[in-house]
Parts: sequence; C-alpha cells; structure tokens
Amino acid sequence: MREHRLEVADVVHAHQHEFLTRWGGVVSRQQHKVLRDIGLCRTAALGGHLERCDACCYEAVAYCSCRNRHCPKCQSTARDRWLERQASALLPVPYSHVVFTLPEPLAAVALRNQRLVYHLLFRAVSETLMEIAADRHRLGARIGFLAVLHTWSQQLRHHPHLHCLVPAGGLALDNSRWISCRPRFLLPVPVLRRLFRGKMLAFLKQAYTNQQLRFPAALAPLAHPARFHAMLSRLRRKEWVVYAKPPFGGPHHVLKYLARYTHRVAIANGRLLSLRNGQVRFRWRDSRDKNRIKVMNLDAVEFIRRFLLHVLPSGFVKIRHFGLLANRNRRLALALCRQHLKAVASNNSNVLTDQQRAALNRRCPCCKRGTLHIVMRLSTAPLVINAHALAPEDSS
Repeated sequence: MREHRLEVADVVHAHQHEFLTRWGGVVSRQQHKVLRDIGLCRTAALGGHLERCDACCYEAVAYCSCRNRHCPKCQSTARDRWLERQASALLPVPYSHVVFTLPEPLAAVALRNQRLVYHLLFRAVSETLMEIAADRHRLGARIGFLAVLHTWSQQLRHHPHLHCLVPAGGLALDNSRWISCRPRFLLPVPVLRRLFRGKMLAFLKQAYTNQQLRFPAALAPLAHPARFHAMLSRLRRKEWVVYAKPPFGGPHHVLKYLARYTHRVAIANGRLLSLRNGQVRFRWRDSRDKNRIKVMNLDAVEFIRRFLLHVLPSGFVKIRHFGLLANRNRRLALALCRQHLKAVASNNSNVLTDQQRAALNRRCPCCKRGTLHIVMRLSTAPLVINAHALAPEDSS
C-alpha cells in the first residue's frame, strides 16, 4: 500500500473549524463551497464504485471526485480534455509567453472587486496586445492569443496577473499574407507596459465614476475621490511589470507549456511537505533569488486563508481567447492562417483521447496486465451539514 502524501484536503480536515471560527464572518458562499468540496473529494461522502481486475481478481474502491475547479486533485482530467480541444487550434509557428501583472495597490482593490477588476484586466491586456501588433511600425498584423488568469504568488499571496500565449506573428491587416515577428522578439515590452498601464488606469477611473467599485474595510479611504485619483496618479508614474519571453518551440512544445498554466490552482498537493503542530511546510520558488527552491512554514489557518483568496467568482471564465482565436472567428481565421503558412490542421496524435486515458487509468496496478472493470456502484455516505455552509453570501 502506498504511503499517504499530504494534501490540501488534510489541512482542511484538520483546521477547517479553527479557520471558520476566526474568519467565518467574512468567508463567501463560494469559498465555503470550495472548502466543503475539497474536504469531501474522493471520499465515501460523494459515492464511488468497486473495480475488479479481469485477470487477477484484484479489487479496489474508487471514490468520486468533487470536480471543483479550485481542487488540487480534480484538474488533470479537465486539463487533458481541454488540451485535446486546443490541439487543433495550434499553428506551426513559434509562440511567445507574455505576462502582465497588476501593481500591488490595485491587487488590493481587485480582491474586493474581483469580477469587475479581473474583467478589466483581461480587457486592458487584450486591447494592448492587439493594438500594438496592428501598428504598422511594430508588426502590422492581426494576432490571436490565449490568456489565463492567475491570482497567486508562490507564497500564496494575492498577486493577479495574466499569462498570454501568443503566436509569433499574425495575419496582415488586409489578410493577404502571414507576417512573422522578428527572431527572438514579439513586441516591444516598454511600449506594452505603457499602453497596458494607461488602459487599465482609464478603465478603473471610468468604473469609479460609474460607482462600480466597492471599498470596504481598509480600502474605505479610497471611496473619497481625492484619495482614489491620487492613487491613480502615483500608479501612472510607476513602471508596471510586463514580462515577455522570446518565441519558443512549435505546437507540441506549446501543448506542454499550456498544461503548466491553464488548470493550475493556487498550490499543488505535490508542493506540500508536512503538517505538524498547526504549521504547514511547503516548497516555493523564489524568483528574486535565481528561482531557488525554498521551504516556507505557515500557520495552518493562515494557509487556508491564503488559499481561499484565489477562489474566483462563480461562473467567472479564467481562460479566454482573443483576436484570431476568439470563438466567433476562430475557424475561418485559422484556415486562412494555415493557407498562408501552407500547413495542414494540427492533429491530436500526441494527446491521449478520453478512451485511451481511461484505458491507461484502469490498468490493474497489481498484475499490470488486466483491466479494472466496474462491478458495483457505491451510494453516497450520509453527510453532516456544517452550519457555516448555510451562512449568507458575503464579500471575501
């Protein structure tokens, strides 16, 4: 029998009551649901089935997953299925990775206005990339790209930023040809930085004018117009963080790259080291120290609090496509791109189908030859309803 490895669910089981005692009054309904789902994931409470090997009669019980998008155990299957759908949309060109980060003062505003500010972040980034790419003095082309929202740092602090994966080129403005970017260079970062800053601040100013922003608790002073506009003025004088990697490998490299970013949660179970005396130890990568791997000790209640900072609003789409890859014109735009690139549509040969993955997952771990078959469905175990789960919705 394999040794049990520490999971986020173990921290939730051990310290959820203590966390809710301290923070329950400000935890949203969506965050309550995430706690509940992670705690019940792959347990008898969600039901399951009995599997038996057709070669050696080995038997095993498999419990159902919660399928919550914030659960560290439920992302691999969703990611693989999503990658299968994306494989056919990849072009045979290098891709560039561009990251846009909100400065810390705006991160605090975003935390209390998630749905609005995250939407404005997507809008500012998409308009920035497409406008600069269309400039005839830059690339002079219509581009398409995918953007993924991440809201965490390696230490689980609130750190909203967008990862964008951009083909290294685009269609000419008259659709007559494919225009490739210069080698190792997509678009000028200083120009991206300035335009992104200007657009984001303009969108926030308009949202403030329309009284769409909320400023609870420590942010209350920003409700005063003079304070809010003073903050925007300070941010306009700062250099914002925009990072762009040189274009790298083709479609197959891109699939592996996408797998690292699209369906991640705030922390993977594999980074957890121990839970002792109310302290969680986990690995983190220090980007300011040559990406060295370090170990952090964090109070378990604080660990849960930080984890829940990254629960997105219900229904919020965190992976979006823009430009040539937008859903409304993707099929025709990709066909035109491939025509100019003289390429055929990508196939999914390097991506497992659902049937292939299911067959591999159900290979008998005992004899390694047989296949596990479901022989019995298991009903869900009775649940004890936590009174906190019935609390009214509140802002996080």
